[in-house]
Amino acid sequence: MRTHYLPALIAAVVLSACGEMSKLAPGADSGPNPALPEPNKTLIPTVKVAPAKGWPEGVTPTASQQGTRVAAFATGLQHPRWVYVLPNGDVLVAETAAPERPEEGKGLKAKVMASYMKKAGSAVKSANRITLLRDADGDGIPELRQVFLENLNSPFGMVLVGNDFYVANTDAVVRFPYQAGQTRITAQAEKLVDLPAGARNHHWTKSLTANRDGTKLYATVGSNSNVAEHGMDEETGRAAIWEIDRKSGGHRIFATGLRNPNGMGWEPKSGILWTVVNERDELGSDLVPDYLTSVQSGGFYGWPYSYYGANVDERVKPPRPDLVGKAIKPDYALGNHVAPLGMTFSENAKLPFGEGAYVGQHGSWNRRPPSGYNVVFVPFKDGKPSGPPVEVLSGFRSAEGEAWGRPVGVAIDKRGALLVVDDVGNAIWRVTAAR
Repeated sequence: MRTHYLPALIAAVVLSACGEMSKLAPGADSGPNPALPEPNKTLIPTVKVAPAKGWPEGVTPTASQQGTRVAAFATGLQHPRWVYVLPNGDVLVAETAAPERPEEGKGLKAKVMASYMKKAGSAVKSANRITLLRDADGDGIPELRQVFLENLNSPFGMVLVGNDFYVANTDAVVRFPYQAGQTRITAQAEKLVDLPAGARNHHWTKSLTANRDGTKLYATVGSNSNVAEHGMDEETGRAAIWEIDRKSGGHRIFATGLRNPNGMGWEPKSGILWTVVNERDELGSDLVPDYLTSVQSGGFYGWPYSYYGANVDERVKPPRPDLVGKAIKPDYALGNHVAPLGMTFSENAKLPFGEGAYVGQHGSWNRRPPSGYNVVFVPFKDGKPSGPPVEVLSGFRSAEGEAWGRPVGVAIDKRGALLVVDDVGNAIWRVTAAR
């Protein structure tokens, strides 16, 4: 296809998809029992992308709740996506983007989507590094900014267990030696286990956490498609959370049917693993809710055959009623197309929200009007969500619909503040209690 035809084609796609709009009342698509209307199958998928612009001088996100405030912790980063806090308080940020994926860009639809992702700020070259930020005096301004690790391969998840520092590259979990207070690692990576990647690698981000006793690692591996349109052979080991033996690298599939899981955390009271999941696209603005859920060992959560339990996706052929019958309904819907990526529990947080989970919502492209582009707090009681989501950080979109920023990873720092990584704004924001 000649590239000079592409803008005209995109314009035609936009015009043809402008009529489809959300019809649900605000909040109807969130909570334990979200509204699930009939699919709205349009000839052309709904597309509404917020063009990436970055923050105007002097403008920041808005701390949405009384008693909180927000300030920049770091700026001028290169497409930061994920954040991890070391025991000594040092903050690590993965500056990263998608790897080369030659099969992902093939075909007319893929070319159109690639153009939209560029508009949304996603099509950038990966820095392939992890940067360390040290705020020793606790004033919210790091005195040290240092390259901690480099020459990685689209890194994302990070976790420290003892003196072993693990990184989830897009194609493998690797291990490095680490000593407390170390500001740079120059040792060679030791591969622990390969992860699904390859020439398509549709969902390339791999998150990472460890269990409480440090014997196992857990890695998220998103699907290689929207709804298995390339065949299930390309989904081997994907749409899943892996459980990995930390010493040997031996692994098993811990849970499946999770289209694109990202942030994970252990609920403090129950000790159960939870994750946030990006659900499927192209069923209209009012389907399918992205969600926050506990994860059962051996559990199947529907993808690609069904969504939100046993709601069959008729696009997937051949059907699998045997698997649909086993599909676990997620615990809590966050909303349609909000794109949750980061998730952390409030343990050790010093913010006026109580017990619950903070979620970074990257924002929609497949919904009119747009959704997400914010950070929310989901209150918990007795180990389960107990109320509607509360907005923590907003203002990532301008009045004209441009994206000044897009939230990704979230973490609680050593002083109890919430850190929010912003990949379009190239910044980390810090939310604290107002003094």
